[in-house]
Amino acid sequence: MKQFIIWGVLLVLLHANKAVAQKPQKKPNIIFILADDLGYGDIGPYGQQKIETRNLEKLAKMGVKFTQFYAGSTVCAPSRSSFLTGQHTGHTAIRGNKTLQPEGQVPLPDSVITVAMLLQKSGYETAAFGKWSLGFITSSGDPQKKGFDEFYGYNCQTLAHNYYPDHLWHNHNRIDLSGNLKKDAAYSADLIHEQAMNFIKAKHNKPFFLYLPYTLPHADVIVPHDAVYDYYVKKFNEAAVPTLKGNDGEKHHYDAHPHAAFAAMVARLDKFVGEIINAVKEKRLQENTLIIFTSDNGPHKENGGDPDFFNSNGGLRGIKRDLYEGGIRVPFIAYQKGVTKAGTINTEPAALWDLLPTFLQQAGAAPTKNIDGISIMPALKGEKQKLHDYFYWELHEAGGKQAVRMGEWKGVKLNVSKTPSPPIELYNLKTDPQEKTNVAAQHPGVVRQIEALMKEAYVPNKDWPLMPSE
Repeated sequence: MKQFIIWGVLLVLLHANKAVAQKPQKKPNIIFILADDLGYGDIGPYGQQKIETRNLEKLAKMGVKFTQFYAGSTVCAPSRSSFLTGQHTGHTAIRGNKTLQPEGQVPLPDSVITVAMLLQKSGYETAAFGKWSLGFITSSGDPQKKGFDEFYGYNCQTLAHNYYPDHLWHNHNRIDLSGNLKKDAAYSADLIHEQAMNFIKAKHNKPFFLYLPYTLPHADVIVPHDAVYDYYVKKFNEAAVPTLKGNDGEKHHYDAHPHAAFAAMVARLDKFVGEIINAVKEKRLQENTLIIFTSDNGPHKENGGDPDFFNSNGGLRGIKRDLYEGGIRVPFIAYQKGVTKAGTINTEPAALWDLLPTFLQQAGAAPTKNIDGISIMPALKGEKQKLHDYFYWELHEAGGKQAVRMGEWKGVKLNVSKTPSPPIELYNLKTDPQEKTNVAAQHPGVVRQIEALMKEAYVPNKDWPLMPSE
């Protein structure tokens, strides 16, 4: 009798273990934080010496830091389009910054499928809080038509220069902030972050995808005069400078102490990151939430920005609107407890368009066609990562520019909209990461390869002409 009881208990345990093993794992939450015009060297994990970013340093120590991660573009709208579509700027629908009146940018077309739409289809609750830049409400690029259950923030990147606006948008509702017309009352970055915190702390019956395209530290360089601001005014011993009119031409301008204000903006962003990490822990979500922090492009030199003072590009050549490394290489930190290994440094190149397949893999969704991205989940886990044959960028400003990275080689072409066959500058990033020495004359074969890749990567688009013949 005793033996029968023992065997019965063993069978029950065996079936229980089998049931546990067969129970599907809950799909992980995804929090994607996209800073605005934050340079490679603007935060502590990448060498920043003047601005304190303890929370981002903590995130890097807990997770994995990429040293060769690239933005989708060197300006705002196409970089965001690259992320959402998983395509580089030779293929993605929005390839430049074009503002439409009275508010907003050229919209994503109806035909475009975004990562948010795919995650939504896979059972995710989705939200975006921050700066959109890809189509006014009710247009084909409306955030709610592109996969987001909820949106709060700036629809228009031009209006986002003003941190004390007279309105923001919550889905299709215009949120009145007319008190800002009388005095600087409501700092938009704080309002956006408040929405993000409320979302994380809310009860969710589904896995969630939270996209946070924060506006910090984009120009205009202006921030509330709090204790952090005062700390940097004293730290830099910065004399007040005459303030100039800001992006709206009237009320807003950059701060009288622009170095202190910029540092306080980055510090505020760092504080936001710390609060997100703490909220995830308080909700006991850290083992099932992937947190990623990166930037949309290199540092700006606009309305108070001073990348030279802060070494914002981390010693790399160029800033925003350049296709040299300083304009497109950005910070990238990822953390998920039990997935990323603490203190890992990844030195292989990857790009913003890789996140669509990465997030789909996290969600257990089928990979999509017609994308340029490669899932970087292996790299996040510290495993062997499949690498790109090449990376491609184009810019539809400043005479038109193209760039290709192929292994250790980087080719840059300038004035492509003005000159039929401009020369390619060639740099070896392994020996010359600052792109100081053009070695095109010494390597004509490599130049021909890069020329061929530029032609392959650029698919003509009537809305985004790049070549003189178009």
